[in-house]
Amino acid sequence: MSTAVALVIALVVLAVRGAGEAEPGDRTGDVAVPRPTAPVGTSGVAAPPPTVPPHPNPPAWMHRLAPGEKPPQFVLFSFDGAASKAHWDRIMPLASRTNAHVTGLLSGTYLVPDSDASTYTGPGHAAGVSSIGFGGSRADVALRIGYLNDAIAAGHEIGTHYNGHYCKGAEPSVGVWTTEQWNRELDQFTGIVERARQQGFTLDPAAVRGGRTPCLEGDWAQAFPAMRQHGLVYDTSHVSLGVVWPEVRDGLWEFPLPEMRVPALGKRVVMMDYNLWYALNGAAENDPGPPGEYSRIVLDTYRSAYTVAFNGNRAPLVVGNHFNDWAGGAFTQAVEGFLGEVCASAETVCATYTEVIQWMQLQDPAVLDRLRGLPAARN
Repeated sequence: MSTAVALVIALVVLAVRGAGEAEPGDRTGDVAVPRPTAPVGTSGVAAPPPTVPPHPNPPAWMHRLAPGEKPPQFVLFSFDGAASKAHWDRIMPLASRTNAHVTGLLSGTYLVPDSDASTYTGPGHAAGVSSIGFGGSRADVALRIGYLNDAIAAGHEIGTHYNGHYCKGAEPSVGVWTTEQWNRELDQFTGIVERARQQGFTLDPAAVRGGRTPCLEGDWAQAFPAMRQHGLVYDTSHVSLGVVWPEVRDGLWEFPLPEMRVPALGKRVVMMDYNLWYALNGAAENDPGPPGEYSRIVLDTYRSAYTVAFNGNRAPLVVGNHFNDWAGGAFTQAVEGFLGEVCASAETVCATYTEVIQWMQLQDPAVLDRLRGLPAARN
C-alpha cells in the first residue's frame, strides 16, 4: 500500500458498551465495515488554540520545558462508551498504582433508563431509538452514576461519545449530519448529564471538553462548528499515519488515532481495539484465535508504537479502546497489560486529554512548533 493511500485508509470503529455488563451490555449494536477516513489537517481553518483552565494541583511533570529538556512521553488511554463497571473496576486500581489518568468517552444514552428512552430523540430518528440501547433499569443507572463519580474523583476525565451511536447504515448516520443536527445531539448530551446530576452525578458539563464521534464518522465542516459552540476544545476522531503531535484544526485540538504497523501482520492498522480485531480475523465473534495470541499481538503493537514515539518525536500516543470482551477479552487484556507496564515507565506520563492541553499551554509556542515539525513516529 502506498503512503498516499495509507494516509486515507482507516477501519471503522464500532463503539459499544462492555459485553459483560448486565445492562446495557446484553445489546449488540451495529455492524462495522472498513471505510475511508480523511487524514488530519486537510481542511483547517485558522483559529487560535482553544484553552482550558490550568491544572488545580499541578504534578511535577506539569511545567514549562527547560532548554534542551525533552517532553514526557504522554500516553492517552481512552475508552468509548465508558459504561462498564467491570472494566472500570479493573482500570481504576491499575491506574492508581501507576499514577495514571485515563479518559472515558461516555455515550449519553447509558445514563437514560430504558423506561425514559422516549426522552431522547436522535437527529433524524424516532424518539426512543438508539443503536446501542439505553441504560437499563433506574437502579442500573444509579449504580453507573456511582462508579463514574469514583472515576472522576480519582482524576480520570469524562468526555463525550455522543448519544445514539448512529453509524453508516443507521441513517441518517452521524457521517451526514448537519451542524444543526450535531448541535441537537450535543444539546441532548448536556441535558442527559444535567438530569443525571439531579440524581447525584458529579460531572460538570463544562468539564466535558472533547470526545470521539461514533465509528470515527462525521462531515467535519458540519461537526466542528457544533463542537466549538458547545465549548469542546478537542476531538480525537481522526487518523494519522504514525504518532504525531496534536494540532489545532478548525478551532479544536485534534488528537488523532495513529495508524501503526502490527509487527505480527506486517501491515498498518489504526490503533483501536476494534480495528485490530478486524485486521486479525475480520471481527469474527466466534473466533477468539489461539489462546493468548491476539493479546500478545496487540500488546507487541502497543509496545512497538510506544518505543518509536519515545525514541523519536515524543508525540502523545493515543490508545483507543472499548470496555468490551471481544475475542474472549483479548483486547482488554492487552490494553490493561500495557497500561500497567507503560505508565510505570521512566519519563512517561499516562494523562487525560485535558492534562496534555494544560501542559501544552505552559510551553513556549516555538518549542511546540518545533515538536510538531519533527517526523511522525512510525514503526
